[in-house]
Amino acid sequence: MNRLEQFSKQELIELVHIFAKNMLALDGVWFQSIESKFDMDEAIEHDQNAWRKYTVIEARRIKAFLNLPEKAGINGLKDALDLHFNAFLNRTETLISDNNLIYRVVDCRVQTARIRKGMPLHPCKSVGYIEYSYFAKEIDSRFECETISCFPDVTDPGCACCWKFTLRQE
Repeated sequence: MNRLEQFSKQELIELVHIFAKNMLALDGVWFQSIESKFDMDEAIEHDQNAWRKYTVIEARRIKAFLNLPEKAGINGLKDALDLHFNAFLNRTETLISDNNLIYRVVDCRVQTARIRKGMPLHPCKSVGYIEYSYFAKEIDSRFECETISCFPDVTDPGCACCWKFTLRQE
């Protein structure tokens, strides 16, 4: 019997949350290693390179898990974002209207941790754009992503970041 099969549903849910926290911790410690040895700009460059590849892998696996069609549309993106590892860690809101999906990260675990540690906020807009735009395009290639608010360009102080996904009509 596989060890995972011995856990209850509640224990498996808890384990998923632990795995998500571990993933974020790994992302944070390698980023901070580069940041401390070089500088923020160098760390962001490597972060962007990593997210270009990772987010496509993650989206592809979630898409397969959910059995989403090639053109999954707005509802497919919403379902996939609900399983994006960050969704298990951050408080988020999703708003859908017409061909648009607005995804708000109301409370960001990364920024909260940096504040708690007395570190400057992570200027995550460029990395976040890569993360969310590549993720959405893997779910459905018709998506365009736009940053509404993300540090250092905060236009919505009610959230950590906000992204707009528009489904282009072909």
